[in-house]
Amino acid sequence: MTKQLTVVATARAKPGMEEELGKRLLALVEPSRAEEGCLGYDMHQSKDDPAVWLAYENWRSEEDLALHFEMPYLKAFGDTGDEVLAGPVDVRTFSLKS
Repeated sequence: MTKQLTVVATARAKPGMEEELGKRLLALVEPSRAEEGCLGYDMHQSKDDPAVWLAYENWRSEEDLALHFEMPYLKAFGDTGDEVLAGPVDVRTFSLKS
């Protein structure tokens, strides 16, 4: 049985902060993809509502995901999120079943 995890995280920008939120989220892509346990890390912007951003991530294991959440660049994003986020990021984790 695989331990692979998928994370779907949705963030909404404060009005007028859509571009800035996108800039900050896109800055997370390259360092996240460079992490040893990262199998895929993609950032999306809603076509219907440009304030909504979605990260679609695949991680090798629970341990790798835990390490990801400790990375300085991710912590820095969390520490300054109030500047651009309309509310908390909705993070959902899924286990691979097929």
